[in-house]
Amino acid sequence: RSIKIFKIEEEESEKSLRILALAYKTENTSDPEHNMIFIGLIGMMDPPRISVPNAINTCKNSGIKIVMITGDSINTARAIAKSVGIIDTDEGATTGKEIDKLTDDELKEAVKKYNVYARISPSTKLRIVDALQSNGYVVAMTGDGVNDAPSLKAADVGIAMGMSGTDVAKQAADIVLTDDNFATIREAVREGREIYANIKKTVIFLLSSNFGEIMTMFFAILFS
Repeated sequence: RSIKIFKIEEEESEKSLRILALAYKTENTSDPEHNMIFIGLIGMMDPPRISVPNAINTCKNSGIKIVMITGDSINTARAIAKSVGIIDTDEGATTGKEIDKLTDDELKEAVKKYNVYARISPSTKLRIVDALQSNGYVVAMTGDGVNDAPSLKAADVGIAMGMSGTDVAKQAADIVLTDDNFATIREAVREGREIYANIKKTVIFLLSSNFGEIMTMFFAILFS
């Protein structure tokens, strides 16, 4: 019977559902986790916002690597990641159990391959952030819970959820999203790149024009 339950859980989680099993017991309650009577499964869905797939596609086209780190099961994580365009095949996802087997050097190479990490603990999440930074990535980390605080602090840019985030996450972050919308991050990156490009153009213009003035004065003085 347990095999059938796990089979149902696997099938439903592949539909982007988070599965919760319900059970009870009336005897020997001092040991509540064994010999329980199974009741059933409940499937819950937290669908991505409509704007997320387009925002992720824009980020990928702009050279940004999108990484999904979650505590959900691997099947649920894969289904959601595929629906929003983070990965195209199952090979782009792995679990915390597999990551914990890797050394720091092996993880440094693994993060180049994977974009989805499921069943991840806070300590493993921190290792993933460190590994990405070791590869030269500028890491922006989003989070909302107390367990996300270490990773938010370690990332180059910590982004906390303003609506659903805890006070601890907000204090550890560099930026707080007031609308909890991933598309807002895309717009922030776009604005930042435009400002950076304008600054570069201004500096180049000033250097080139000032260099011409300096050379004119130099040769005027040199030849009297």
